[in-house]
Amino acid sequence: MPQNFVPFLSENARTEMIGVLNDRLADTIDLSHAVKQAHWNLKGTGFIGVHELLDDVTAHLREGSDMMAERVAMMGGLAQGTTQTVAEKSSLEPYPTELVSVEDHVQALVSRFNDYTVKLRQAMEAADEAGDEDTADLLTEVSRNAEKDAWFIGSNSAKAA
Repeated sequence: MPQNFVPFLSENARTEMIGVLNDRLADTIDLSHAVKQAHWNLKGTGFIGVHELLDDVTAHLREGSDMMAERVAMMGGLAQGTTQTVAEKSSLEPYPTELVSVEDHVQALVSRFNDYTVKLRQAMEAADEAGDEDTADLLTEVSRNAEKDAWFIGSNSAKAA
């Protein structure tokens, strides 16, 4: 196993945090792919604004996944982000591939972002309980960005609440 650069955590806490982070990593990668699915296929009123917004949202998710993967590596773990692992481990509902309208994509994305942020908060609580303030802080930052992005996406629809 790679070197552990987080020596203050017990072995049990470190192993738990590697698992928690890899679980959220799978969800983050999955959600970034769902956002791109919407970006590529949405059509209708407000198209260009949502289309461009989704590129920014994808960038935020990729930044979050990178931070999670690097934290796993810092703890001596191996980040699990292959498409096969993500397909197997993501806890998010599969994104529907038949959606076209901006409105339908907005609703589907907001629903998944809401589920995602709940799971991020659960991961933050686990990190707090494990005494891993840095992981909790990292997850807080990812959650804050995800909540803001969900708000921006949802603001394109009266039904997305």
